[in-house]
Amino acid sequence: MSHMTLNLLIDTCVWLDLAKDYRERPIIGALGDLIGARQIKLVVPQVVVDEFTRNKSRIIEDARRSLQSHFRLVRDAVNRFGDDEYRASTLKALNEVDYKIVTGNEAALFSVERIEKLLMANPPLATTDAIKRRVTERALAGFAPYHRAKNSVADAILVEVFAEAVAGRSGKKKRFAFVTHNSKDFGEPNGDRRKPHPDIASLFAPPRSTYWASIVDVIKDVDSDFLADHDSEFGSLQQPRRLSEILDAEHLFFRQVWYNRHWNLRTEIEQGKHQVVPEAEYSRNPYLPHQTLDTVWAGALAAAKKTEEEVGIENLGPWDDFEWGMLNGKLSTLRWILGDDWDMLDT
Repeated sequence: MSHMTLNLLIDTCVWLDLAKDYRERPIIGALGDLIGARQIKLVVPQVVVDEFTRNKSRIIEDARRSLQSHFRLVRDAVNRFGDDEYRASTLKALNEVDYKIVTGNEAALFSVERIEKLLMANPPLATTDAIKRRVTERALAGFAPYHRAKNSVADAILVEVFAEAVAGRSGKKKRFAFVTHNSKDFGEPNGDRRKPHPDIASLFAPPRSTYWASIVDVIKDVDSDFLADHDSEFGSLQQPRRLSEILDAEHLFFRQVWYNRHWNLRTEIEQGKHQVVPEAEYSRNPYLPHQTLDTVWAGALAAAKKTEEEVGIENLGPWDDFEWGMLNGKLSTLRWILGDDWDMLDT
């Protein structure tokens, strides 16, 4: 256990992950306790506050929908398998709980409010002109997080705010840490995603400055006895996933795999390797497989647009070989859990 305060910058994606799952509430509480004990001091860029504020309504709504989905499954089970003697009273109680979810959704709201309180305990760090200039220079050089084809301004600001804090004169005798779940933008590519990308690795020189991919690991590093002292509370985090969560995840992976295959076909069409044809020109000869009916293709384009709107284009690739393998493995595993054979990857 270190007695030196850890200056900790937590990426927005970590805060959002903590907010959207009620089982993470003990982690939020642990952070609050460690901050109160001055073992952790948050480094909060204004961009993190802005991103969290912009997404909090979506997090609360997603949590509400997830709980409602879970209760629908429970109600269906009670209707199908419940004893006649208790079915009516059980359904009435479930309906009352469902109503509270719709009107209140206290669990997610409680987590969001606790996180906002932590973020706003001190004035957030503004994005200065100097930081903006370095972000622009990073973008022009194509350095991480600008190594991917996406808008990475907010991520680059986090890097530069952290770099400024570590390099500052007042930071020479302090400890710093950066924690993120965004391994694609910050992690080592095609390697150990728990390590930083080579473009930002120079910012992390342990033990003074460290990079983390797990907030739980940060807490353990700050106080190795902390989680042990709250073992029963944190042990509850290992509950099995709800069926509704498994179904939601399986559907997301299904759409991601389908969308990638759709784009592969779209590329073949653009390159002239695959033809989109009307009914009159369509051949059902099995030896001429490189054709798609124009009506079918129109439906596929509409499905792709709907997928982009609902899933978010930022969650639809592109993926490297490792990520693509993981995505297919996740889909296969969840389908096996739900009753399919192994390697069932039809879309």
